[in-house]
Amino acid sequence: MALPKHVAVIMDGNGRWAKARFLPRTEGHRRGIQSLRTLVRCAREKGIEHLTVFAFSSENWRRPQEEVSALMSYFVMALQKEAIPLSEADIQLHIVGDTQAMGEDLRAAIARAEATTMHCRSMTLNICTNYGGRWDIVQAARQIVDKGLAIDEQTLGEHMCMQWAGPVDLLIRTGGEKRMSNFLLWQASYAELYFTDVLWPEYAAEDFEAALQWYDGRERRFGRTGDQVRSV
Repeated sequence: MALPKHVAVIMDGNGRWAKARFLPRTEGHRRGIQSLRTLVRCAREKGIEHLTVFAFSSENWRRPQEEVSALMSYFVMALQKEAIPLSEADIQLHIVGDTQAMGEDLRAAIARAEATTMHCRSMTLNICTNYGGRWDIVQAARQIVDKGLAIDEQTLGEHMCMQWAGPVDLLIRTGGEKRMSNFLLWQASYAELYFTDVLWPEYAAEDFEAALQWYDGRERRFGRTGDQVRSV
């Protein structure tokens, strides 16, 4: 099977899953953490090199304050609980996004978790929090201007977030929606896009396997013809 090196996932459907069960939206987010554990384990077992997930977008601050506060609390608890298991699985953790807008407790938890896993090499887990694709492009351009460099495609790419992960090969979105939602606009420019109706709290190992099987059947041409690709 041809496996993607870099898989990105938009974890969508937590709120709808909870609403359908007459539960608070926050319960959907809590259950979604279990699905993320499953995804990370499966990606590690499959030999995926880089896994990037969209945990909290820069637009999500517009949600009800109660939901935002609960998300931040869950994030702190997850970082505290999962750092050592990630380290034991040889998974390096990166929190990607504008962390300066977050609370001091969360920033401290991020620093501790990243330090705990900094020696790991088998896979990187990149959690995008307070992240937006447009923000990423703007912050890269600002760095280039501050350095007095000329802006071109190569230089811009070198200043985008997650240079270590390279381009996204497969982008998965759960929950039935079919849009990018300002996620990894630069990195996913040539990604294969896989959409599933499965709500994130119900996402299981077999769902990830189905996405990988679908990817294996895709022909990655990058501007070439199919005949050119098949002749290589």
